[in-house]
Amino acid sequence: MDSSRFNHRGHALRHGRVSDPGRAYLLTTVTHERHPIFQDWQLARLLIAEMRRLHERQLVQSLAWVVMPDHLHWLVQLQETSLAKLVLQLKSRSAIAINKARETGGRVWQKGFHDHALRQEEDLTATARYIVANPLRAGLVKRVGDYPHWDAIWL
Repeated sequence: MDSSRFNHRGHALRHGRVSDPGRAYLLTTVTHERHPIFQDWQLARLLIAEMRRLHERQLVQSLAWVVMPDHLHWLVQLQETSLAKLVLQLKSRSAIAINKARETGGRVWQKGFHDHALRQEEDLTATARYIVANPLRAGLVKRVGDYPHWDAIWL
């Protein structure tokens, strides 16, 4: 077996995952067993605070995001960190804050995440509009502006 496809803990690495500083990525991550924990306004805000902290620490430029009840879509421009480290920090710190707020322990996030590196010809603003329209398409609101957990630098 090719051991170069495994990290130090033995977990298979996603084949072909690249972390290019300055490149835009659409990241998606899902809550454990798709529990809709972000229906709770306070818990959604704790996740958003961690995203902002990563932005303020200049690990990522946050371009657009939406926190859905059971998942997150985040359009970022990667800075001087890898996708894996960025998502690990987000999920770890947000899980700690969420579990503290709920006065419980346990998993908040499913393992792994999905990433899509945007190609040069892909329109960032169109991608941002698609992201923030998720609550509308899911039938959670009748207007995008009625949903409280999203942001985009252009909108």
